[in-house]
Amino acid sequence: MTMWSQSKNDMKYSFLDKSLYEIKDKVVSGERLGFEDGIALYKSNDIVGVGHLADYVRRKLHGKKAFYVYNQHLNFTNICLNRCLFCAFSRDAGEKDAFALSIDDVRSRLMERINEPVRELHVVGGLNSSLSFDYYIELLNTIKEVRPDSTIKAFTAVEIDYIAGIGGLSIEETIAELKKAGLEMIPGGGAEVMSDRVRKKLFPKKIDSNRWLEIMEASHSAGLTSNATMLYGHIETLNERVDHLIKLRELQDKTGGFTAFIPLAFHSKNTKLSHIPSTTAFDDLKNIALARLMLDNFSHIKAYWVMIGERLAQVALSFGADDLDGTIIEEKITHMAGAKSAKGLSRAQMEHLISSAGFTPVERDSFYRLSDK
Repeated sequence: MTMWSQSKNDMKYSFLDKSLYEIKDKVVSGERLGFEDGIALYKSNDIVGVGHLADYVRRKLHGKKAFYVYNQHLNFTNICLNRCLFCAFSRDAGEKDAFALSIDDVRSRLMERINEPVRELHVVGGLNSSLSFDYYIELLNTIKEVRPDSTIKAFTAVEIDYIAGIGGLSIEETIAELKKAGLEMIPGGGAEVMSDRVRKKLFPKKIDSNRWLEIMEASHSAGLTSNATMLYGHIETLNERVDHLIKLRELQDKTGGFTAFIPLAFHSKNTKLSHIPSTTAFDDLKNIALARLMLDNFSHIKAYWVMIGERLAQVALSFGADDLDGTIIEEKITHMAGAKSAKGLSRAQMEHLISSAGFTPVERDSFYRLSDK
């Protein structure tokens, strides 16, 4: 059941693409969109019409509010066994620019920003065989010690699978140990596009989509919320995109554990797929709008300004997005793949982006509780 419903006369709009009228009727009556609806929306060139539908839903849910969080990214290692073809961040051990932060290094990184009102730590890294199970526990303990009032959002499902393996524990046991050490939320990365075909070509060493969904379900069952993502703009098809969204929707029906969805625009620079052109603004907005329309059981859709740029993220607030993510402070992964956006934004810059787009800035925490600043 969708989270919105109105009379069919509630939205009056003339679409250039006449096929959107049938979808409009479903949207305003709260009828769930199906696979064919998703394909029709992706194939439509009426970007304003598609955006209008998504904005209708977005405003029903959130009015003029647009959210952000004061957060900090911490990448503790870029050494990774998987070496996915789309990744510009990962390195082999001993390779130039390879790094692994010691616990003391982590403490120092956190102390550099200790006077800033950081509410969330976003912590991800590569699958580094030199790091033990105890390292991950100590990493969480240290972050919690330095930042006791900040939420730790750490370790993708891919990392949790790896940590379980080196610890000789089940996924449920691993999550329990990480939670005890301070883990409160899971990032949404690692699924990329849930397609066996794409996985075999681009990230064959990474866990498959069934395993990703299994770990997310276990995390939700343990009381951890998570985000969800989709990496688009590489070799995936429209069918695979829609299928990915429906799989996320089905798990959300079951667990209710996803907090937000973030479409991730692929950046090819410095990867083994550098021949693939950047995503267009048209496609970026289309993916955000599609997410808002297809993921009827997700409360929040993010426009990740790091990947699509600050200006387009502003526009995305009128195409279904209600959240610009956060201040970030120092993002590495996307910038190593050629992102042109800033590496971090101040609170004032975040609020200016939102307010100048005609929306009301709302600072939140990881769980969409509002700031008392």
